[in-house]
Amino acid sequence: MTSLRKLGESYSFILPSLIFTLVLGIYPIVWAIRYMFYDYPGYGEEVFIGFGNFASLMRDEAYWNSVVNTAVYAMGKIIITIPLSLILAVILNKGLKGKNFLRAIYFMPTVLSTAVISIVFFNIFNSYNGILNQFLLKYHIISKSIDWLGPDLAMVTSIIVAIWGAIGNYMLLFLAGLQNIPDDVYESASLDGANASQKFFYITIPMLGPVLQMIIMLAITISLKGYESIMVLTEGGPIGRTEVMYLYVYRMFFPISSSSTMIQQIGYGSAVGFMSAIIVGLITLGYFWLSKRLNRIF
Repeated sequence: MTSLRKLGESYSFILPSLIFTLVLGIYPIVWAIRYMFYDYPGYGEEVFIGFGNFASLMRDEAYWNSVVNTAVYAMGKIIITIPLSLILAVILNKGLKGKNFLRAIYFMPTVLSTAVISIVFFNIFNSYNGILNQFLLKYHIISKSIDWLGPDLAMVTSIIVAIWGAIGNYMLLFLAGLQNIPDDVYESASLDGANASQKFFYITIPMLGPVLQMIIMLAITISLKGYESIMVLTEGGPIGRTEVMYLYVYRMFFPISSSSTMIQQIGYGSAVGFMSAIIVGLITLGYFWLSKRLNRIF
């Protein structure tokens, strides 16, 4: 009887989390999987169409264009953010005056709302009366306003905003890894005549291997699923130049933009969301496979 009571007490602690997971995690997934096979606009009759949504998806040029945009966005963000985060972490790991204040400053974007950050940057990069253009025009650096959110530069601008928002988070993770490297290793290398560059490439990078693998995995998944900043900055425009996968999914469920030509389509949106999750999962699994192969080689 006592053991049963202890068992009941144990399960009572995990029951709220279990209910929360079932209601807000498992149930929406099951709900979306069901509607993948229906033509359902969110109201009215549900029409079972089997794999019709997936057949339409294969011919949806706008969606596959969003997949390409997602790859460009993710790669642009990752290949710049991770090296910059590592360099900042190495600098702030030394006995620099005011380093704790600088760490807090660089980490601050991580705790701010993505929507707020994007609104601020929209006002900075606005093509007509943005702060950046006004500054450049005032000091005669440019002769006319640059269309930072236009077809040619919208993706670059979106990547810059993403880098600014992510760099502090990865910097903190690198700092945690750097502080676990023993000072004795660097002292021994100094006695052997190693310079700063050799220490960085032959000691710091290899000993940060596990942390680096984790950071790259996080960067890949977060970048592939990110859309909030782009939604505020450009709404996926102009002419689809910054439309990414999960923004496309969001617009299927919530076509809230006044300029959007989309209509709400729950069934098709569920199929698009499922395909997007498969793509992210396959890329993540591919990275896991590659990282394991590299571990065996090195």
